[in-house]
Amino acid sequence: METEKATMKNEKIGSKEASPGNTPSRLIDARIEELGDWRGETLARVRALIKQTVPDVVEEWKWRGVTVWYRAGMICTGETYKNAVKVTFAKGASLADPSGLFNSSLEGNTRRAIDIHETDKIDERALKALIRAAVALNTSKESKAV
Repeated sequence: METEKATMKNEKIGSKEASPGNTPSRLIDARIEELGDWRGETLARVRALIKQTVPDVVEEWKWRGVTVWYRAGMICTGETYKNAVKVTFAKGASLADPSGLFNSSLEGNTRRAIDIHETDKIDERALKALIRAAVALNTSKESKAV
């Protein structure tokens, strides 16, 4: 994993984080454009699916280059590496995954991730189901706290 982190291209975008007018959405747009390859296309597709599934999703730009989506808590992150786009669900271990999308970070008690490689086809229906389940989990915890 350290090798993957070392190959992440966030120096150019990360250095602009504090510039005025750089909203999280603009930084994400810039990352997608900067990548200019299948990783940018994949991140853009994942982002579009999240926005379709959760129209009021909040996008953030954290940790010098990680896209994070929130709705009543963190849903997931989107990171780009040399050989994969990683979508990590913050509470993935608590989510049912009947389609078997989770293929990474399986050993932990909390997170679960999906590594999407260049030739992979995204199972959009299954990904949307995971997104809905993550939001449902977040909102159920929110309603218990009230």
